[in-house]
Amino acid sequence: MRLHVDQEADALYLRLDESKIIDSEEVSPGVVLDYNADNQVVGVEILHLSRRVPKTDLGKLVFETEPAVTRTS
Repeated sequence: MRLHVDQEADALYLRLDESKIIDSEEVSPGVVLDYNADNQVVGVEILHLSRRVPKTDLGKLVFETEPAVTRTS
């Protein structure tokens, strides 16, 4: 998984895996999903990032992982 912020393009791109992108779809204004040959989402692009995130937060990235939940039956 790879995250790229392009300040010049004012965009954030999250690449989930390296499979070939076959199609893209704008699912909301400025939000584009990239799909592979199996119609799985492999990338997410968010345009106009500076309008969506406070300027003070653009240079900061916090990565969080939730612990796995074990279910009992």
